[in-house]
This record gives sequence, C-alpha cells and structure tokens, in this order.
Amino acid sequence: MKKLILTLAMIVVFTTLTFGQTLTQTVRGTILDTDSKLPLIAATVIISGSNPIIGTTTDINGNFRMENIPIGRVTLQISYMGYEPKIIPNIEVNSGKEVFLSINLQESVLKLDEIIVSGRKKGEAINDMSLLSVHSITPEETKRFTGGMDDPARVVSSFAGVASTPDGSSDIIVRGNSPKYMQWRLEGAEISSPYHMDDQNASFGALTALNNNLLTTSDFYTGAFSAEYGDVLSCVYDVKLRPGNNEKFEATGGLGIMGVELTLEGPFKKGYAGSYLFNYRYSAIELIKKMGVVDIAGPVNYQDATFKIVLPAKRIGTFSFFGLGGLSAISVENLGPTGLSTPGIPISNASASRDYYKSNYLANLGMNHVLSINEKSFVKTTLNYSGTGIDDDIYEMDTIKTYNSLHEFTGDSISPRRQMIQSRVVNSAIRGATTYSNKIDAKNKIQIGTKYTLYNFNYNQNVFSNEADSLVNVNDFKNNLSTINNFISWRHSFNDKLIVVAGLHNMNILNKNISTIEPRLSINWNINKASSVHAGYGMHSTTESAHNYFTKIPQADGSFTEPNKNLGLLKAHHYVLGYENRLTKNLMGKIELYYQSLYNLPVENNDTSYYCTLNEGIDFKYVELVNKGSGKTTVLKFPSNGFLIIISTFY
Repeated sequence: MKKLILTLAMIVVFTTLTFGQTLTQTVRGTILDTDSKLPLIAATVIISGSNPIIGTTTDINGNFRMENIPIGRVTLQISYMGYEPKIIPNIEVNSGKEVFLSINLQESVLKLDEIIVSGRKKGEAINDMSLLSVHSITPEETKRFTGGMDDPARVVSSFAGVASTPDGSSDIIVRGNSPKYMQWRLEGAEISSPYHMDDQNASFGALTALNNNLLTTSDFYTGAFSAEYGDVLSCVYDVKLRPGNNEKFEATGGLGIMGVELTLEGPFKKGYAGSYLFNYRYSAIELIKKMGVVDIAGPVNYQDATFKIVLPAKRIGTFSFFGLGGLSAISVENLGPTGLSTPGIPISNASASRDYYKSNYLANLGMNHVLSINEKSFVKTTLNYSGTGIDDDIYEMDTIKTYNSLHEFTGDSISPRRQMIQSRVVNSAIRGATTYSNKIDAKNKIQIGTKYTLYNFNYNQNVFSNEADSLVNVNDFKNNLSTINNFISWRHSFNDKLIVVAGLHNMNILNKNISTIEPRLSINWNINKASSVHAGYGMHSTTESAHNYFTKIPQADGSFTEPNKNLGLLKAHHYVLGYENRLTKNLMGKIELYYQSLYNLPVENNDTSYYCTLNEGIDFKYVELVNKGSGKTTVLKFPSNGFLIIISTFY
C-alpha cells in the first residue's frame, strides 16, 4: 500500500512540474528568391499577434531563427522590400521537434516605399507559373482531415470535382477522368504510383507509402495545366519532402494503425547546411500477427522507406537526393462474387470462390540539382528512376450441387482448383530533365525545359480460357518506348492586378514518330483585395497503358495478331472559368465552370461495343482498339456551399 501511495505521489508531482513549466521550441528556416533561388538578406519574420512582438531578420545566407517560442500554433508574417509579402498560418510548434521552413518570396511588380502585409491565399499554388485549378496542400491539412489516415489522396477527395472510388481504394477521380491518366510526382520528378498493392490500371488498396510526417507543402493540379506538365489528362500531384534538421540529430519512433516506424534526421557535420532524413515503416498488423498476438486472415503485409539528402555546395549549387520504395503482399482465400475485387474477369458464377495471391514492389530514386546563375536566373536538373512490379495469381473453385432423379438436393462438392490468372508485370522508367528559369524583370519571367524518358515494359499475362480449358497467354512482351517533352512558358504581370501565363508544350514519341504542339494559357485578374476572376485553356495529350499497345488477339487458326501497336495519343481540350471571393478572413467562396472535350480515345473496334480504355479498372479486357472515341465533361462547382454538378458523356 505504501508503494502504491508513493508511486501516485510521484506521478502527481511529475505532472505538476510538467504543466507548471512553459514548453518552448525553436522556429527557424531559410528565405530565398523564387526566381533565382538566392538567399534574401535582412528579410523580416514576425510572429503574428505576439505581444510583445517576436521577430527576427535573415542573415547573409537567408536563414532566420527564433528560439523559446511557446508550443501551440503560430502564424508567420514575412516581408522584404520590393517583394510580395507572405503569411504562413497554422504552423504547429511542439516540444518534440524543431520547426524548419523553406520559404520563397516573389518580387513585387510595383515598387513600394512601404510594405503592406497582405496574406497569401490559403490553397494558393507554390508554382507561380500555375494560376488556376490548383491547390496547395500542407501536412497539417492532411493530419486534420477526418478519416484521412495521413493519406494525401484522401485529402484531395474533399475538393469539388474530385472523388475517390466507392470501394475505398486510393484512386483519384478528377472531373470524371479515369485515375489511370493522373501523374504522380515526387520532388518535381515523375514517379510510379506511391501506393502499395498497385495494379496495372488502378490502385488495388488504400495503403500509401507516403509518410505525412516527412512531407511539406505540395501542389495538386486538376486541369488546364501549365506548359511544363505533359503526358497527362486527369490531374498532377506534386508531392514534396521536407529537409532533415541540419543543426542537430533527431530520432522519432511511432506506433499506429499505419505501422511501426522510425525516423532519423540530422546534419552531416556541425556548421554545414546539409542534412539527411530517413524513415522506415513496417505493417503494424503483420507485426502483431507474427508475434502471435492475434491471427488475422488476409492482412496486407507491407514495408516502405523514404529518404531525402540535401548537399549544398557554395559554387556548384545545391544537390538533393530522394527516394521512396516499398514492398507489399496479400493472400486472401475463399472470395465470393461480392467479396474483394480481383484483376481480370470478375466472378460470374454465384457458387464460385477464389483464392487471391498478390505481391508488389515500388522503387523511386532521384536527384535534383539547382544552380543559381545570377540574381535573375537558375537551372534545375533532375535525374530519376521509377519502377513497379506486380505479381498476381488467382485460383477458382466451383461448388457443384447434386440432385437425385426426383430433383431433390443430395449434397455438394468442390470442383478441382484451377488457375484463372497468372500475371507478371514490370514497368520502369528512366528520366532526365532540365529547366532554365529567368526573371527578365519584375513583370516578366520565362521558363524553358526539356525532358527525356525511356520506358521499359516486361509483361507476361495468362488468362484461363474455357475453350482451351487451360491458361492462354494474352500478353508476353519486353519492349521500350522513348519520349521527349519540351516546353516554354512566359509569365507577364501587366500590373499588381492582372497576370497572364502563356506557353507551349511539345510531346514526341520517338518510336512512333508522333509529335504534338499543345498551347496553354491562363489569366488571373484581381478585381480588388477580396475577389478575383480567372480563366484558362489547355490542350493535353497522353499515351495509353502499355498492355493495350501489345495486346495479342487469338485467331481462328490458332495464330495471334497485335492490332494495337499503332494506337495514337489520347487528347483533350480543357477550359476553365472561375470567380473567387474572400468573404471573411477565414471564409472563401468560389465558383468554377470546367469543360473538357476528349478525343482520340481508344475504343473497341466493334460497332456494337461500348468499351473504352477510360473505363479500365482493376479488371482488364484485351481487344482490338481504334482511336475513334470522344467524350465531354462539364463541371460546375460551388465549394463554399458544398454543391457540385458533374455531367460526363462518352461515345
């Protein structure tokens, strides 16, 4: 009894001491010029609402530091003579980790004698060459989104015109477009889908390999993309990783529904601005199962790792290396017609059941190099590799019921187990890109870029045929495809109210001698401090999934043809017109009309068929295709009222 009283007393004393002291943390960061990537010296940083005022200025390297900031949420005001001021709200300050911010400021069109701080609009893009149909997403928004499971895909599903599939998978459907035509990016470089259990057309599950604790503010584009984005029809999600702490070592462990994880970060040496950030995560459910605590049938076994290394060099620019990889597998037995969906042909017999075995890997590695040429221009170079591997094995059994001569049920038996699907898919790509950015003056900025991509495909897929009573090969190829994408973009500010961004994107399929010229245009007019009008147009194109190009069609004589090798690009025109009004400091109303005209869509070469590759999901159908399909999507959205109309037609 004495020990219990002593223990309780110690807990009370410890709790009193903990709550009696004021917990604080350090808030620091770097402020750079958006266009030159050079540091801004003596920029002012103030914590909004602090009394007395808490603030500081940046040093010769653009760094600022504020110590002993009470934990909670703070808002920073950043200003610099001749630059547009910025407000960063809802920065979470906690006792467990320092806050580090990478901030870019844009030179102001008007040269003012006095800076008047006016906040950056919530959701405004980081990329200043994108004026419309774009949202910036902070890690804080992902954390606070109800039911989001720290998954970026679930957060964007709350935007008007964006939806997820009813089965709870991680597919993102934007304005009626198929999720297979979206583009994922990591640190500005194209990557494979960052989800475990990915499929050749869609994401099988809702387990992301992205760790929200490692992310910083990212951009999500939903249409009429700026000229730098090519080979995409639906949407672009550019996910950014935060840098590691470059002043002290930090280690963080965690246990949650998404897994058991460990994060390590810190500087390479004292006084050097470089840093490393590494995270490893393992499935919590699988770990519990292996420990013998519970026996769970069919859990997804997964693990993933993420890293970012930043290496600044004084004379040759800044290098950053990044990576995202993962392994996953699932085995589920006795699936009925209403159970988990499986690739290939759905179960059509109500008495049948399936055993499903699936394994995946994803690997994304890359390097960025940013070199400031002078105070007005810089060059960014990116090299990266992305790859996915998908193995599917599906077996099916039938329950056979027997009856006597009087048609009375006498019993049932299970038919021999037969393999319905055997699929081995590997997709990979190697990319190299260079972008030159030049701020001609405060009103004009240009960007010119080029990107080379080498795709490699390795498919071997077999599907059960009732006629042959065995597996029949439908895809067996090792092939590659090369593309070159070029763009030029120009931003002109007529004044502080009217901004125009115009550009051209050029896409080339080297193996097929296909080339496109795609114009892009966007306009934003700030009517006053509270309201603005925006409009834009973009022509876009993309390639079809590799398996559709190399489909093998069986003939009556037992031979095969490959009729889809000459399929062309899918194309679309995007039109956007919108009005935005900031009703109060924390309330914004927005109306946007979006129209999309799709054409050159691959459809089955059969007058009685309605099949189009846009409708491909986890199931697949290999048929002869022609680029004769078209469709239209109209979206009218009122986010402030939660009202949305989507009308889609395809023919």
